[in-house]
Amino acid sequence: MGPIVGHARASSRSGSSAGLGAREMEEEAAGGGGGGAGCIVVVGDRSSFVTGLIENRAKEVGVAAFDLRSASLHLSQYIETSCSYQNTKTLLHFYDPMVVIVPPNKTAADGMVGVSELVDKNYPSNKKVTMARGCFDDTKGAVMVKNLSARDPSALGLDTYCKQYYLCLAAASATIKWIESEKGVIITNHSLSVTFNGSFDHMNIDSTSVQTLEIIDPLHTELWGTSNKKKSLFQMLKTTKTTGGSRLLRANLLQPLKDIQTINTRLDCLDELVSNEELFFGLTQGLRKFPKESDKVLCHFCFKPKKVTDEVLKPANGRKSQLLISDIIVLKTALDAIPFLSKVLKGAKSFLLQNIYQTVCENPKYASMKKRIGDVIDEDVVHSRAPFVACTQQCFAIKAGIDGLLDVARRSFCDTSEAIHNLATKYREEFNMPNLKIPYNNRLGFYFIIPQKDITEKLPNKFIQVVRHGKNVHCSSFELASLNVRNKSAAAECFLRTELCLEGLINEIREDIGILTMLAEVLCLLDMIVNSFAYTISTKPVDRYTRPEFTDDGPMAINAGRHPILESLHTDFVPNNIFLSEASNMVLVMGPNMSGKSTYLQQICLIVILAQIGCYVPAQFASLRVVDRIFTRIGTGDNVENNSSTFMTEMKETAFIMQNVSSKSLVVVDELGRATSSSDGLAIAWSCCEHLLSLKAYTVFATHMEGLSELATMYPNVKILHFEVDLRNNRLDFKFQLKDGVRRVPHYGLLLARVAGLPASVIDTATSITSRITEQEMVRMDANCEQYRSLEMAYQAVQRLICLKYSNQGDDYIREALQDLKESYAAGKLT
Repeated sequence: MGPIVGHARASSRSGSSAGLGAREMEEEAAGGGGGGAGCIVVVGDRSSFVTGLIENRAKEVGVAAFDLRSASLHLSQYIETSCSYQNTKTLLHFYDPMVVIVPPNKTAADGMVGVSELVDKNYPSNKKVTMARGCFDDTKGAVMVKNLSARDPSALGLDTYCKQYYLCLAAASATIKWIESEKGVIITNHSLSVTFNGSFDHMNIDSTSVQTLEIIDPLHTELWGTSNKKKSLFQMLKTTKTTGGSRLLRANLLQPLKDIQTINTRLDCLDELVSNEELFFGLTQGLRKFPKESDKVLCHFCFKPKKVTDEVLKPANGRKSQLLISDIIVLKTALDAIPFLSKVLKGAKSFLLQNIYQTVCENPKYASMKKRIGDVIDEDVVHSRAPFVACTQQCFAIKAGIDGLLDVARRSFCDTSEAIHNLATKYREEFNMPNLKIPYNNRLGFYFIIPQKDITEKLPNKFIQVVRHGKNVHCSSFELASLNVRNKSAAAECFLRTELCLEGLINEIREDIGILTMLAEVLCLLDMIVNSFAYTISTKPVDRYTRPEFTDDGPMAINAGRHPILESLHTDFVPNNIFLSEASNMVLVMGPNMSGKSTYLQQICLIVILAQIGCYVPAQFASLRVVDRIFTRIGTGDNVENNSSTFMTEMKETAFIMQNVSSKSLVVVDELGRATSSSDGLAIAWSCCEHLLSLKAYTVFATHMEGLSELATMYPNVKILHFEVDLRNNRLDFKFQLKDGVRRVPHYGLLLARVAGLPASVIDTATSITSRITEQEMVRMDANCEQYRSLEMAYQAVQRLICLKYSNQGDDYIREALQDLKESYAAGKLT
């Protein structure tokens, strides 16, 4: 498939997931979705990750995350820079594991609590599994990974990783041992997708930022003054049709891409889909032909039961046989859908779609597998989500005449099914209930639904297990219960005989397991790009979303950017710009409360995330430098559980930023230092700004502290912006429009205090005090502006030169711009 889809696979393993349970298995079987191939059942959006953790005294942490749904193993090893294990928390938040495996004894460095205690604090006890230290064997882990990986060991660079990343291999050893022991399966050799250090090949967004930016869940769903519900970015984009596509979308939002080639490949594909309606609708229709559970079922063939014994033949295990048959039917339906997909993709021009066409649609192995299945499975059998239809399809999956006992069991199944429907007809006539229905589900079998309006007096004594559901009554009878038992017994016999007939076919399928995992990966990727990205863009007015451009070290320039979530709720949303470069890497945003500062900060981050997952962005133009990490310090609140005040929480988050920020990071800070005294708060904010200025990280800093605006007089790479506010009749009129420079709204805090109802005498005294303070500050700031004027001019000139360096304009335009710059600089008129 090449590097493009492979890279996407590495980022597709979200922690949203899937779980295990008896009743859920039954309900899942109603839709035919899987687990029979390896006795592992993953349901819906529950977690499907099993994660192993181990650390050493050098503050290194090894993580192995095994995704049961997609049959993939992700290994990461890193140095934990924070005593609070912030990097490990972020990784665990991404995977959202169903089980966390840790060693029994603390092996952490002094001052670190240890991963075992970390898991105790953040997860319920039933999610934690403690395994002996001897199970964390890096040598055995390396052998396991080598044998199970679908890729060649040399391509993985396993020899190098054995020496450098021994901790994650030790975690892999314990994780694989637990899965094979607990789930009773053997993982097929050369079937797993293995990635090393996968998490850090992508943009890193810590769990606090995920929450404050409302990437997965909104902080507040209710919007004042409107009946609309506020959504998160994930909820806005979640128009995918499959669970796998939804999981891939979540994973990409939590860990966006950093590789420009992969991002542009997705954007090229999106360009073609947006411009070619026939291709877009064709792919939408083609993806509908694949069962919703395809990605999950295709990967289940990587697992096989450890041992087949006489226990398999017991009626109690009929459910496992039914799930296996369901998996085969889903596989057959998916393979039947490939020719239509091939027809749609044949004329595609983008590299990604061409690559999918060549590696999937033109791959003869799929046709060969389809033929092998067709030799055993009846041609008319199709996947169905209706419970009784699915059950019937599973009973008649094998062609007639292959197994005599199976044919006998089928006849018994048909006879009892017919008898049940005849019984329903008899009751309709006998009790004058023309609207009596006879539905079916996997847990209850057949049962009666009778509208209450048809029950004139008392329900006849023949009906038992009576339960009221709204306007209907659900019930059964002794005759129906007897027929249900016979019907289920016949179906179970069909399932068991069918499983025996399928044993050889399943072994043949496992020989080509790689093409199934690749097909699952392709379906998830297409679902995300077509049904989420392209669909979302198609629902917006023309030219509202634009393709972003990327550079390695260029500026971040967004023209007329809009908040992707709020713009859909407010038709009059005001767009704003942002420009950051090496010569101007910090923007201070000022303005009164409620003027739009926090929305603007969140907007910038969400646009960057959208761009780096390969989607269009809500702006007229966007040119971005690839961001390796997003840090946010937004919001206030005590953490009573950890005995942490608002200010302490603020300082801990700020400390994490300072310890981990890099030159390629994006830092967004809202109101730093407001939770302590004004002098200390200003000092801390000023000092943090100076530290960030010494780096090349792009920083957007929102504040009420007018004293911070003096940074621009001393550091020319600081730009001051403000949100425009008009003062009318002692009331603030918010424009939500960003303007250059400092705009002082006199005593806006006092205006809001007056509106809140403070006594007039208190307001008058406060006004007098603040006027004297402001007058002294203005004199000092004017002197500073004059002192640093020449340095500010030089930086402004450099900033314009950087813009011209990355401009795509012609030579004549650039010569003219350089001449204008020279003249303006000489005249001292640069602004």
